[in-house]
Amino acid sequence: MVNERKIFEVARYFIKRSQEESKKDPSRKLDALKLQKLLYYAKAWNLALNKGDNLFPNKFQAWVYGPVNPKTWQYFKDFDFSATSPEITEKKFNNISEKEKDVLDMVWSIYGKFDGKYLVNLTHSEEPWLKARKGLNQNSISQNIITDDSMREFYERRFKEEESS
Repeated sequence: MVNERKIFEVARYFIKRSQEESKKDPSRKLDALKLQKLLYYAKAWNLALNKGDNLFPNKFQAWVYGPVNPKTWQYFKDFDFSATSPEITEKKFNNISEKEKDVLDMVWSIYGKFDGKYLVNLTHSEEPWLKARKGLNQNSISQNIITDDSMREFYERRFKEEESS
């Protein structure tokens, strides 16, 4: 069974990357909104690139501001991302495989340079979030689940389109 706490380890991985890089490049600064989108993209791209392997079992809901995992949102919504902590900076990330780290690093290199608002707009233009919010108006509160299948299918298509262009 996949570990339900692994999503927090993935979050710490992105926090560590942000703390290492944001001093030189302020666009790499992390906040709770941006972290949610990075976690979403990590799960989605891992499903697409690693043959349906689930990075973590935690689900994302189609909130007004894009995909959100409620448990990590609660935990990190008031977190001080600029404060270094030994728990994060010295973590070895033993539960994340090398092929998963490759996906996390890819997600960080592509999406880590954008702020949370940009990533909200990006997810709002993508099929998995739109599908989960079908029939709702833009500002309707939603706990609708963005399914793993819709994420995998959409990002597999995106990957194949990029490969063929």
